[in-house]
Amino acid sequence: MRDDEQSESERNAERWIEMKVIIGFEIHEQLNTKTKLYCDSPTNYRDVPPNTHVCEVCTGMPGAKPYPVNQDAIDAAVEIALMLNCEIVKEPIYIQRKHYDYPDLPSGYQRTSLPIGRNGSLSGIGIWEVHLEEDPGKYDPITGKVDYNRSGVPLVEVVTAPEIYSPEDARNFLRELTKVLSYTGKVRPEGGTMRTDTNISIEGGARVEIKNINSIKGAYRALKFEITRQKNLRKRGVAVKRETRAFLEAQMITKTMRVKEEAEDYRYIPDPDIPPLVITSAKIESIKKTMPEAPHLKEQRFIRQYGIKKDDAWAITGEIEMADAFEEVCKEIDPKTAAPFFRHIIKKKLNFDNKTFSESGLTAGDITTILKSMNLGELTASSGELVIRGIIEEHKPALHIIEEKGLKRITEKDVVEKAVEEAIAENQRAVQDYLSGKVEALNFVVGSVMRKTRGRADAQTVLEMLKRKLEK
Repeated sequence: MRDDEQSESERNAERWIEMKVIIGFEIHEQLNTKTKLYCDSPTNYRDVPPNTHVCEVCTGMPGAKPYPVNQDAIDAAVEIALMLNCEIVKEPIYIQRKHYDYPDLPSGYQRTSLPIGRNGSLSGIGIWEVHLEEDPGKYDPITGKVDYNRSGVPLVEVVTAPEIYSPEDARNFLRELTKVLSYTGKVRPEGGTMRTDTNISIEGGARVEIKNINSIKGAYRALKFEITRQKNLRKRGVAVKRETRAFLEAQMITKTMRVKEEAEDYRYIPDPDIPPLVITSAKIESIKKTMPEAPHLKEQRFIRQYGIKKDDAWAITGEIEMADAFEEVCKEIDPKTAAPFFRHIIKKKLNFDNKTFSESGLTAGDITTILKSMNLGELTASSGELVIRGIIEEHKPALHIIEEKGLKRITEKDVVEKAVEEAIAENQRAVQDYLSGKVEALNFVVGSVMRKTRGRADAQTVLEMLKRKLEK
């Protein structure tokens, strides 16, 4: 069919597919403080009976007045804003009441600050604002019960510019943001507390907000579904409604909740019971002196200072504890040797076990011991990997694992030669394939020798020995 014979509907369908997707985020993460934002009730709401870590303030009792804003929460929000390259607001910052009617909000309004930081950026995405906010309680719509243990827990809210254009870019951004928040040490370490609202539109269409997203994977799936839904509506000539939708993770779909509110629908007013926050230049400077180096800046420095590959630097700086260990190791080991070991051996094992570096039991000293032994020829690369596995699985130091499992490199030529001869005899098909010109078949025989020697033979020595014996 020629282009001029295409139907109008077909041309419209192609046009909608090509139109730009525009995504922005409002990310909420709980701050790691001992007490709540406006009272002294404890914040450890998990694994305690419902409605036990509460008081008259966080349950909205009539006449109860909020305490002054938790200073630890303010300092944490400032540090996070600085890590996101934001300008810190120095004029008075008012706490506002955001009114909406929902069972988990005992006062009938949620207290949220005006911006603490503005005009930041991360991974090329603009950060419009960073706020402080109080968490609502936890409402169970099935039973109709509310647990207010979570009510009043401090939240940091990060609002991005609508500068994300695909689910893949959104996922990458959230991973980078999670890394930044983790580096500060100011968010709750147990994880699972990030809640993301996303605004999404297709160029020229109405903006839809999606709520109830509790993971990076969930955000990716919600965006994939919503983009498809909106494009399908547009193809059929149906206008996309401006609305708020919920993400139902179990079904991987979004569902209408309500017509999208405008700012005026919340009837924002300054809270008359809380004086405005004032963040001084002295406070900002004191936080700057103690805050960690941001992960994206650390990654760039590692590439520049240690001359390592970008992919290695990115993997190593994923956790601040791993990055710190790498720098310790590099005091005694060539960084270009250490970096691939961290990325391909350590990181691979951690990912397989679903553990963080700080949970692994690995230390810079143990890693240095392994790499020194490999450099001296006392350990093979395979044995080095086995030592890492032993430390993580058995929580024993490197030297203990090496001695206990007998992992030191085999130096006796006759032992290696015996293993080579056995492997040749047991793998005649691979040997014949090699002799007939299939060079890669020899790798199978090398693998057999390495298994026989439990990885303690040097792979290059084995390869050379096999070639000599087979090519006589």
